[in-house]
Amino acid sequence: MRRGRALGRTAVTAAVALGIGLSAVPAQARQQYEGRPPAPGIENCTATACHFDLPPGTYDVRVTLGGDLASSTAIGGETRRALLPETAAAAGERVVRSFTVNVRTPEGEPLGTEGTPGLDLTVGGTAPALAGIRVTPARHARQILLVGDSTVCDQPGDPYSGWGQRLPQYLRKGLSVANYADSGESTVSYLGNPFLWDTVRPLIRRGDLVLIQLAHNDKTTDGATYRAGLETLVAGVRERGGEPVLVTPVVRRWFNTDGTLNNNTALLVNGLGVDHPAVIRSVAADRDVPLIDLTARTKALVESLGVEGSKALYLSNEKRDNTHTSVHGATVYADLVREELLNLGLVPRGKVRVG
Repeated sequence: MRRGRALGRTAVTAAVALGIGLSAVPAQARQQYEGRPPAPGIENCTATACHFDLPPGTYDVRVTLGGDLASSTAIGGETRRALLPETAAAAGERVVRSFTVNVRTPEGEPLGTEGTPGLDLTVGGTAPALAGIRVTPARHARQILLVGDSTVCDQPGDPYSGWGQRLPQYLRKGLSVANYADSGESTVSYLGNPFLWDTVRPLIRRGDLVLIQLAHNDKTTDGATYRAGLETLVAGVRERGGEPVLVTPVVRRWFNTDGTLNNNTALLVNGLGVDHPAVIRSVAADRDVPLIDLTARTKALVESLGVEGSKALYLSNEKRDNTHTSVHGATVYADLVREELLNLGLVPRGKVRVG
């Protein structure tokens, strides 16, 4: 389960579209307020990427999309995170979108490489056109912190992707995802490593959501220890004033001959007979913790797609891997999480994009 990890505006837009050096852009395009330093903007971009020399923190990003021709633009950033879904603009139209992004070191998995300092964004889509961008420190942003394993984390290399890596694109300005999921972690190892839970817990602020999905690597964890680990995580979140949310694990794509996933491998029952999803559901009920039953949701979806159709969700063809998700699968599963956050009333509908 471990994987590695106006005139000025017109001139700037033209520079981005053509990919020319932005030093040629008129200086007035970079100065928003006379006598004040400019906010980080389009001068920090090329045709396909932007870099902002900023310290770790949480930032609001406002992008203006569109150009003379019809366009369709998506924004990603940091360690392969999806930050804004592909957004269409008609020829001559300008579309403004905003999102909030977490910048941290390491920028991906907590035990992974440090990554590149500052904020890095990618400009993609089928016909990308970035007309303007502004980055400012976020004020009063609410965090969604993620505690999990390789099926959740910011995977560093294609074709792998975790659902937590794809979740930010569904959130609007004012909600950020701080993904502290790490490949290969169990409840025991996550709690025991000072660079994991001991690092995450002090970051939790009152009102923050903390989504916890750990099970895939608890292969040798007995039931009492597993339950105690979940309860420790829940208590730690609440002591900081945050709101814990327990998430049952995504299924493994491991079919029975009858086309169902009713087997221990698929449904995360370990070699000691510990039914991880059942324990998570029990802790959620006993401790009055909101529950996202991702096991049930992903099981129903995988079974509905069948043996062949479900391969695209995982890396079955690419890696013969029926545990880790493709970019497509992680996106679909992130959308399930988005739906459940709304269904449970954990985030306002105005802060979530429609899938």
